[in-house]
Amino acid sequence: YYGLNALSNNMIMVDRKRLKNPNGLILGTPGSGKSFSAKREITNCFLITEDDIIICDPEAEYSPLVQALHGQVVKVSPVSDQYINPMDLNLNYSEEDNPLSLKADFILSLCELIVGGKNGLEPVEKTIIDRCVRLVYQEYLADPMPEKMPILEDLYNLLRKQEEPESQRLATSLEIYVTGSLNVFNHRTNVDINNRIVCFDIKELGKQLKKIGMLVIQDQVWNRVTMNRSAHKSTRYYVDEFHLLLKEEQTAAYS
Repeated sequence: YYGLNALSNNMIMVDRKRLKNPNGLILGTPGSGKSFSAKREITNCFLITEDDIIICDPEAEYSPLVQALHGQVVKVSPVSDQYINPMDLNLNYSEEDNPLSLKADFILSLCELIVGGKNGLEPVEKTIIDRCVRLVYQEYLADPMPEKMPILEDLYNLLRKQEEPESQRLATSLEIYVTGSLNVFNHRTNVDINNRIVCFDIKELGKQLKKIGMLVIQDQVWNRVTMNRSAHKSTRYYVDEFHLLLKEEQTAAYS
């Protein structure tokens, strides 16, 4: 993002949005200042642009900065009272995108992470999930009120009602995330994720939920990106410890 010339003491600044590829990586040894560099860039972007800023924070390092900038910190954990609904459906897509098809694709990825074994989901299981996704949003699409947004439990109940034996396997695999001890994602979103700067703190999610949590956050980010893109607004997404997203096929592909 910048370089210091030791001889002339000049700082070279680069506007990412004018580059052919605006993406970037901050690389360095532990303790060399990677997170500090990201925070400096985030602050700079916040002050001199109108861009939205989203942060995925697996080590709870960015909360003080986001709070200082009057942003929204979303602490996602099994004991938190802040919730993100993986079933959130954004209808503000461009004309060539079908929001329901995009959502079905995400939920297939989510179920593959939860249910899929070595070979992932079977074709019949994908068909059942796709069918249930289209059914679960019927009431909301007919009258898109926030209180009609489905939650994971609604999908679970529909799976239970399907006749195929595979649907019972799918529902049973989802059960721990619906009525069991890992039900943190079985709630409607109750935080302001439309704030200009949002930080998702996932440090306390634990091993079982972190993979799912990262995928859910990526879907929320994609919702914001598509909405901003149709409004001709830029979105900056900062992912600390990015290598964590590359450990699982679903989060790697989504990245």
